[in-house]
Amino acid sequence: MKESDLYPPVKAFLEAQGYTVKAEVGAVDVMACRDSDPPLIVELKTALNLALILQGVARQGLFDHVYLAVPQPAKWTHRYRDLTVLLRRLGLGLLTVRDGLVEPHLDPAPYQPRKNVAKAGRLLREFHKRQGDPNIGGTTGIKRVTAYRQDAMRLAAALGGMPEGTSPAALAKATGIARAAAILRANHYGWFDHPAKGRYTLSSAGQAAL
Repeated sequence: MKESDLYPPVKAFLEAQGYTVKAEVGAVDVMACRDSDPPLIVELKTALNLALILQGVARQGLFDHVYLAVPQPAKWTHRYRDLTVLLRRLGLGLLTVRDGLVEPHLDPAPYQPRKNVAKAGRLLREFHKRQGDPNIGGTTGIKRVTAYRQDAMRLAAALGGMPEGTSPAALAKATGIARAAAILRANHYGWFDHPAKGRYTLSSAGQAAL
């Protein structure tokens, strides 16, 4: 589908809503006006890509109501879904065309982000609990050192210097780690053995980790 193939259905779609539509007005692909409503701009492209998004942002310097129009993809990939999230943040509208019909996906509107308070809280708690800065930013495929892992390592180190069969309460007191009992029970890294009720020792995996 060519860009010019998008124009007739987009024009018909807007005219059905009472707009007067004209193409190639200056640098604008499509411009539409209706009574006293603000002008509406549509930029046409054969794919939703960065070039089209930048073009739409440039048109926002002229008018508030800017749409991007592209052919309807056979399947919405993760990339397309991510781009629509970006469009919403930028306040750009999105129209798609298939078989001569236009489907609106987004309307131009100021973006009002909803903060994920719970997730933000978890990040802040992790930041403040983590000892130092043990990771390298930008790396992939490497196990991250988390505050939880640091606490588990501190418990393992403490166990290594305490009598066999130490209680979680004694470890919590010695290390200052309030969640010692939960970490020992979960034994996420396999560093602890549980020879008797309420008693823990360092496993061979824990010794190797130390």
